[in-house]
Amino acid sequence: MSRSPAHPRSVAPSTLSRVTVNAGLLLACAYFLFPIWWLVVASTKSRGDLYTTPSLWFSDDIAALDNLRRVMEYDGGNYLRWIGNSLLYSGTAAVIGVLVSMAAGYALAKFDFAGKSLVMVTILGGLLLPSALLTIPLYFFFDSVGLVNNPLAVIIPSCASPFGVFLGLIFAETVPDEVIEAARIDGAGEFRIFFTIVLRMLAPGMVTIALFLFVGTWNNFLLPLVMLRDKELLPVTLGLQTWQGYKAVDLTDLVLIGSLVAVLPVIVLFLTLQRFWQSGLTAGAVKG
Repeated sequence: MSRSPAHPRSVAPSTLSRVTVNAGLLLACAYFLFPIWWLVVASTKSRGDLYTTPSLWFSDDIAALDNLRRVMEYDGGNYLRWIGNSLLYSGTAAVIGVLVSMAAGYALAKFDFAGKSLVMVTILGGLLLPSALLTIPLYFFFDSVGLVNNPLAVIIPSCASPFGVFLGLIFAETVPDEVIEAARIDGAGEFRIFFTIVLRMLAPGMVTIALFLFVGTWNNFLLPLVMLRDKELLPVTLGLQTWQGYKAVDLTDLVLIGSLVAVLPVIVLFLTLQRFWQSGLTAGAVKG
């Protein structure tokens, strides 16, 4: 029977190290899962039970289906519209943004041109700027071109990500120069090389960048708050905030079940694509 090779004594983790690391991971897991557990429990309660039963356990009367029906019907069914808006904004930003990021990263990694160093410094500087700092200047720009209260005012800024370009640069550096040169010798143009060879080789990296852009746009609150006016155009995050801000009626139970449903697409996306983004992050980490 073959035996798996053991770690050399000098590099094998000690028992204390393993216990410490595992304890830290358990604490981190509990920290991140606690709000989700609280949200799941609270979403199953009626409005009355929400304030009279223990917050971390279910009540005797499970009202999840009734809450779900009411959130879909309340306010003329705007909740489903808000979910659709979030999917539209996030999906479009992810598809366009990943192409922009990969193209820019590939150009910076494989081509020499005037001002390349300045472009790279500018992109790295963009990583340090909080996105909220750019929201007001973006508002004045989109107002000057008549795009305020238009979905494009949310989608266009969400497609441009310095972090996405930085990841695209790291992933593009893993493409062998010999492959690109062989394609050029065979007569392939630069666009054909990029779309038919480079993008296929960088599929895990594309999924990683697309996930970051999708989640970032889905969770973005300030940009839609500044850019959008009509209730029909709001994403789900901002729409639920308007319900929470109602003073005439308590809609906390609807906001909670709406928040739980709004989290599900992101969780499903991460779980179904985890094979790609895990390998993409690992490739980027090794190269970086």
